Amino acid sequence: MNVVGYLHRLGLLSLLTSPPSAENLRALHVAHVERVTYEALEIWLGRTTTVDPLESAERIIGGRGGYCYHLNGALSQLLLALGYDVTRHVGGVQNRGAEPGITGNHLVLTASGLPSADNPGGAWLVDVGLGDALHGPLPLMEGVYQQGPFRYGLRPSEIAPGGWRLDHDPAGSFAGMDFGPAPTAMSAFTAMHEHLSTSPESGFVRIASLQRRDVSGVDSLRGLVLTRLGVGTHSITLETSGDYYAALADVFRLPLDDVTTPEKDALWRRLHAAHESWLAATPPPPSAPTPAA
Repeated sequence: MNVVGYLHRLGLLSLLTSPPSAENLRALHVAHVERVTYEALEIWLGRTTTVDPLESAERIIGGRGGYCYHLNGALSQLLLALGYDVTRHVGGVQNRGAEPGITGNHLVLTASGLPSADNPGGAWLVDVGLGDALHGPLPLMEGVYQQGPFRYGLRPSEIAPGGWRLDHDPAGSFAGMDFGPAPTAMSAFTAMHEHLSTSPESGFVRIASLQRRDVSGVDSLRGLVLTRLGVGTHSITLETSGDYYAALADVFRLPLDDVTTPEKDALWRRLHAAHESWLAATPPPPSAPTPAA
């Protein structure tokens, strides 16, 4: 694994020879969510990916991102190379209005043996693959945790004995996430990855979504609608391909150097067509009542 290249992407070459610690784990987590975007544009580009952590790491080193299997998978490999005690777990993200379940639609990491003043037990929830959720790792202890403008709850899972439940902030894009205590191999996610990257029912296939977390909030791009949640909340529609690719580069750190001009043109046509279809299916807002004479 190209550890130097990965740390360079995160701006943390200084950690190459640093021993594992809670402080360094937090630095790696924060840098990852701020510099490596949660994205599934490979699906919209017609490219195939796997859940192989080394493949994911190479794509990240090359300037791209990914979703949970890619981001947490690659980070787990980096942490292992740096000497951290890391475990992969099968999880399930629960959308709002749905029932919780360990569906395998999410890969979760925990790290152990890293005590700190606020976490003497030294076990941590590590998750850079939740899009608009965690900015830094959470102590693997029941409690309520504030990170910037968002508040998260962590408690024992009601559906996975011995596991844990993360409750997302009410402003977040999903309700919560459960994961079981058992360690797992990456092969546990192969079938679900195939479904998420190809099925017409998959959110990744239906909507091209990107998210990037920072200390004061999260930037999200769903289709052509760019939204800032947190400090400086706002929303705009990107009207041109120039606006779209500028936002990718400036807001999401995705210059797409690995994508050719013809591929970008084709991607924009797909995005624009999907946006027009969405507008056509969206009912207009109710008109204002006519003032009485």
